Parts: sequence; structure tokens; C-alpha cells
Amino acid sequence: MSIKEPTFTIGIEEEYLLVDLETRELAIEPPEEILSECEARLPGHIVTPEFLRSQIEVGTCICRNIGEARAALTELRGTTAAVAREYGLGLMAASVHPFADWHQLKHTPKERYDIIARDMQATVRRLMICGMHVHCAIEDPELRIDLMNQASYFLPHLLALSTSSPFWRGEVSGLKSYRISVFDGLPRTGVPDRFESWGEYARFTDTLVEAGAFEDASKLWWDMRPSAKFPTLEMRLCDVCPLMEDALAIAALYSCILRMLYRLRRSNQRWRIYPQTLVAENRWIAQRFGVEGKLIDFGIPAPVPAGELIEEIITLTAEDAAALGCEAEVAHAREIIRRGASADRQLALYQASVGAGDSPRDALIKVVDQVLQETVSGIES
Repeated sequence: MSIKEPTFTIGIEEEYLLVDLETRELAIEPPEEILSECEARLPGHIVTPEFLRSQIEVGTCICRNIGEARAALTELRGTTAAVAREYGLGLMAASVHPFADWHQLKHTPKERYDIIARDMQATVRRLMICGMHVHCAIEDPELRIDLMNQASYFLPHLLALSTSSPFWRGEVSGLKSYRISVFDGLPRTGVPDRFESWGEYARFTDTLVEAGAFEDASKLWWDMRPSAKFPTLEMRLCDVCPLMEDALAIAALYSCILRMLYRLRRSNQRWRIYPQTLVAENRWIAQRFGVEGKLIDFGIPAPVPAGELIEEIITLTAEDAAALGCEAEVAHAREIIRRGASADRQLALYQASVGAGDSPRDALIKVVDQVLQETVSGIES
């Protein structure tokens, strides 16, 4: 039975931190009016509270191509930042605030979050992290599962490009994405399970629902999952990127990977599916070293610089980037490799500031300022 080609429409969700522009601390109790004002100014888009009151989540409308996603994300970042400034707050698109303390933060009073706080206890109270999720429309459910099984291999490469959380509670964590180590404290996270069919996946989720583990599949917090709301394959592993161009590059590359895998299937070929533990090893390397690391090429097997492997992915998906109209965005991944991801820039600024005589706290304030500036760089609000 042939499968109709997916539309590969995309949607991007980003989570932001709200920062007091005087102290550079997280806003513990930002005014509720920020959310309602953003909703009023952004019809057609998604603006919602996140688990912590210091966060806000936005989502684009369904975008036919990366150009539409660029326009939508520009409007979302620009408008949300403008509203936040009216209340003395800045918008920070980084996965962790460099020196905030999660013990001081409060979760949003909402039934879903109340239940999560009750069930997860301390593991969720420290969830002072933000991520970027990319939805790509794969309308056929059987194909969605097949592509999830194969595409998991590429997730560490995308994580490396996105890393933006090298600090935790005022200290250099030694990881380029400390966010991942925090998120992994929750259940049902990490590399997704493998499924032979949509039916097997449905039986899996039904078992957990019937057993009372959760109400629905939206509480499967894997690095990639079939969306519980939309006919999409949702990539969830990446840190949120301060520079919007970086976010668009990752979203474009993700959609191209999925189209490439579909194209292989159409030719009766497929990507080799490796054990989850092997993929998880690359995930750890990307989390630890980012684009400066050497990910394992399991076909050799040997460690290879992340930049070389990402260049191979760009070559593999060249036909798909042309078909989806995102060649420039995919090519921008080379720029991320060349000058580093956000985590690399944050660390370089911190080390230079401390080396010049600044206190660690003052150096971290400069990091916050850098991220605040990058979040709205080139965006008219």
C-alpha cells in the first residue's frame, strides 16, 4: 500500500525566560497581564504559560515553509519582547538562566501543572529550563512511527547545534546543555522507544493510560514523539536558541532529515536503526561538548567531529532542502559550527570577563545581557 507524500508543514514552539531588566534575575511573579496582552496582540499564534511563572511559551501557526516560519517567529519574539519591556522585563531565549536558583521560583497555578507538581515533586520543582520543539507534519500515522524510529539517530546532531545552557545556579556546569540533565530527572524522557507499527504504539500508550500512569500521550516527554494533538512528528530535544537564525536552521534541517528518510523509503531503502543505548551515547556527547565534540559514526565505528557529521547531513539532504525551499537556512548550520552555538559564546564571554577582573556574578550578568540582546537581534518589535 502506497503512502501519500507528507506535506512537511512545520510549526515551532519556543519557551522563554522573563528577566528583570534591573537585577537580571528571573522574574519570580511576572504580571499576569503580560500573557493576556501577548494573546491579544498575536491572534492566530499560540501564547501560553509554562510550568514556572518565570516562563512563557509561544508557538507559530501551521507554516507551509520555512519562510512562513521565519515571519511567524519574528512576530512572536518581537511582540512578546515588546510586551515584556512594558513591564520592565526582558525576554531570554536560552535554556537556563545562568545564576537563578530554582528554590525561589513558583509554578503556574493551573490544573495540569498542579498535577505535575504533585506527582513529580522535587524533580519538577527544579525544572528551570526552556526548550525548542519543532513539529513536522507526517499525516500518515504508520509513516510517523517509521520515521520516528529512523530519525532518532540524528537528534544528537541537532542538539549539538542548539546548546545554550552551560551554567547552573551560578556555576559553570561543564556541560553545553545542562538543561538535558535536569529534564532527564523526569520519567518517560530520553531517546524514544522503537515500535513496529502505529498499532503497537497505540497499545503502548493505552496500557499506560489504563494503568493510571498518565491521562494521555502528551506526558510522554521523549526527545521525539508523535504529537498528541497534531498529525506531526515533534522533535523536543533541542535547547532554545538565542539567535533566531540558529533556531530556523535547526528546524529546517530537521524537516529535511524527515523528507530524506521518506524519500529513501519511497525507493525501498531506509536508514539503519541503531540500539537506543548507542544513540543515547551520542546524545550524551552532544550534551557534554556541543559542536566542539566528536560524535560517534556507528557505521565505522569511530568518533568524528560534529561539524563533519553535520556537513554530511547537509549533503545528504541537499535535494530535500531544495524541495522544501530552505537551502539558506540549512546552510546556516555551517555558521553555527564555525562560530559556535550559544553555549560556546556564553562561556567565551564569561571567561573573558573573569579574566579581565570581573567577579563571577558580574560576568554572568554580562552573559544575561548578551542573551537578551541576541534574542531580539534583527527583530523589529
